[in-house]
Amino acid sequence: MTPGVMAEGSGIPPATLSFHLKELMNAGLVSQERQGRKLIYRASFDRMNALLGYLAENCCQGEACAVDAATTCSC
Repeated sequence: MTPGVMAEGSGIPPATLSFHLKELMNAGLVSQERQGRKLIYRASFDRMNALLGYLAENCCQGEACAVDAATTCSC
């Protein structure tokens, strides 16, 4: 997805979006590809799932995040 499409859909100001995309790229959670003059960003779902798994196992000890959908995680 291009940053312009993301900004339109989310309402996030372009400078703020650019900052967050850069940080997500640094963390390996998104990748960037140049297609001509456009930048295309793609989510790295494998890395995201690994991060969520790590957080659930180490932050919540695997228990607190295993709550039903009606309650929120206390992590």
